[in-house]
Amino acid sequence: MFRKFTKLGLGILLLSSTLFTGGASAITNTPVADREPMNTEVKSIDGTNVLYQYGEPVPSFDTWTQEEPSRTYLSLDGKWKFAMDPDSKGMNEKWYQKDYNDSSWQQEKVPGSWDLYDTPGFGTYDGSNFGEGTAFYDGDAWFRTHFSPDASWKNQFVKLNFLGVNYRAWVYVNGHFVGEHEGGNTPFALNVSEYLQPGKDNVIAVRVHRRADFDSYTSPDAKPVTNDVELPYKPVDYWRYAGITRSVYLEATSNVNVSKILTSTGDHTLTTKVVVYNHGDKKVDRQLVVDPGEQTGGKPKSQEIELNPGEVKVVSLDFDIKSASYWTPESPNLYEVTATLYKGKGEGQVSQNGIGSVDDSLSTTYGMRTIATEGSKLTLNGEQVFLKGLNWHEETAANGKSMTIEEYDTELNHVLNVNANFIRNSHYNRHPYVYDFADKNGIMVLDDVDNMWLDTKQEALQTNSYGLSRSLVLSMAWNQINRPSVIMWSLQNESQIWDDEQVYRDWLSDMKSAVKSVDIQNRPVTWASGSSWDPAYDLADVIGLNEYFGYFYMKDEDLGTTLEAVHRNHPNKPILITENGTWAYAEEELKHGEPTTSGTEEWQSAKFLNHWNQVTDSNRLDYMAGYTFWVLKDYKQRLGYNQQINGISTMGLMRFDNEEPRLVYETFKNAANPFK
Repeated sequence: MFRKFTKLGLGILLLSSTLFTGGASAITNTPVADREPMNTEVKSIDGTNVLYQYGEPVPSFDTWTQEEPSRTYLSLDGKWKFAMDPDSKGMNEKWYQKDYNDSSWQQEKVPGSWDLYDTPGFGTYDGSNFGEGTAFYDGDAWFRTHFSPDASWKNQFVKLNFLGVNYRAWVYVNGHFVGEHEGGNTPFALNVSEYLQPGKDNVIAVRVHRRADFDSYTSPDAKPVTNDVELPYKPVDYWRYAGITRSVYLEATSNVNVSKILTSTGDHTLTTKVVVYNHGDKKVDRQLVVDPGEQTGGKPKSQEIELNPGEVKVVSLDFDIKSASYWTPESPNLYEVTATLYKGKGEGQVSQNGIGSVDDSLSTTYGMRTIATEGSKLTLNGEQVFLKGLNWHEETAANGKSMTIEEYDTELNHVLNVNANFIRNSHYNRHPYVYDFADKNGIMVLDDVDNMWLDTKQEALQTNSYGLSRSLVLSMAWNQINRPSVIMWSLQNESQIWDDEQVYRDWLSDMKSAVKSVDIQNRPVTWASGSSWDPAYDLADVIGLNEYFGYFYMKDEDLGTTLEAVHRNHPNKPILITENGTWAYAEEELKHGEPTTSGTEEWQSAKFLNHWNQVTDSNRLDYMAGYTFWVLKDYKQRLGYNQQINGISTMGLMRFDNEEPRLVYETFKNAANPFK
């Protein structure tokens, strides 16, 4: 019975929930909180909007891979002590204290997902053990690690960088609480300078919490568990892997440093906005030199800066980059801009260029490209573009969400192999390596956040008080601002529209304004609507539509006429199919048959081709921005369907366990991009 509900669209959500829960009401556990814990805000500094969290500018996380010679790093990846805390004893027993005895705790790999610590058959299509193991542990768990930073770190500014902790994290250094983060797919940095003891043994303790999706994963009468301010606030149909799922590292810099470089390009022009921060207690003078990079033809520029204690400044500089070539999917040309701070006279040795010794530097990669909507067309570098795309989930059977570089390469090379030029990061931000890969290999990206399946009650809470929706889209835009591969921002997926249209519009307007306030590249904004008649489409730069004609509703052939009707209603907006797909049987004896037989690979392939042909019809290409198939590979979920095959949704071009291609893989590969 559950097999057919392998992807829940807006129109069938209530039906499938009733099938799983037996009609039971949700268990709601809403915390008493006025606001998300990062205290996210935007401040105008020297005419540039700067994103703040924890009272400081959000720094660059490019240093995960681009280590700066002026900075010192210490990776904390490796074995950490781990303990589950089902009775929430950790706080009372002070598991965060430096001298707490954790000798009896097990050792586990970080980054990693506790879902895979002890779960039989996690990545197989055998559902006999569904509901067993650590994959179904929810609540609190603790991680602890010992490390010894170099004695030279004394009097330096030190950040503790987490690339991802799901879902909520409380961080302690040597027994001191230093910060709390909410949102499992967004990197965050905490200032730990005053808590470290350089040259000595130090301890970091992290308490991690994941809300349960249901009060039981095996009972037919299970009740969903919700939290009105979390994102997602209720069970969704992907696996919310728990733990310290991405890398952790310490980064030591001078007290006067470059927090972030923002870039924007035009026709052989580059604009940079350099965020400089004095963490020290003395007034300083610095010389800032910005170099637009080799092979651009641009010349370095400099500016003197005076910074008071605790002051943040933004220096804006424009460059001619006459030798630069455009970034395109066919030729993904990349350049590197570097901002260097030199000490003033009397504060260090004079360098060969006569300026002074280097105090700090930061680099970032960028590409010369423009992205825009021109009437009903989406244009890249002034030329209309068609996005042949794939949705995908960030996970493997072997490592869950904590994928290795080799696994990322394998999966993303499948995107290239099927001649796709576009991925939608449904429904959350990805590991920085994904954006690196996309930048270098010419894959265009629609970045997405965790705003999935909200009701209007939660939309109102996010807009009017809690603000996590706003925080996540701001973090997305700020963190990926320099990525040439990222061409659009998505605000939400299939959230409730009709209960109160004004609440829905206010929520979207608030998030769109937030994104536009920090994205100096002014990328188009869209979202994945579950309705062809979304009452807020007038707010979108590009209309994003999840469509399952002939699967959940109506007929396959109704897609084309519906697209024409949407275009008539919004004639000056491009239309992007953000989702469309169908399922196929996992069982060998069932997976092949006639194209008219539901669940066969032939049926899945024919369904795709039917929709692709309607979208790419020459009469519609003036306003169609692209088509995005659901989904690259089968994926895991805990929503309640397909338990007999271990909760795997079988809608992929490939299987979950071994990435074996289905028939639709070649059909998709051979579908020609009309504008290539």
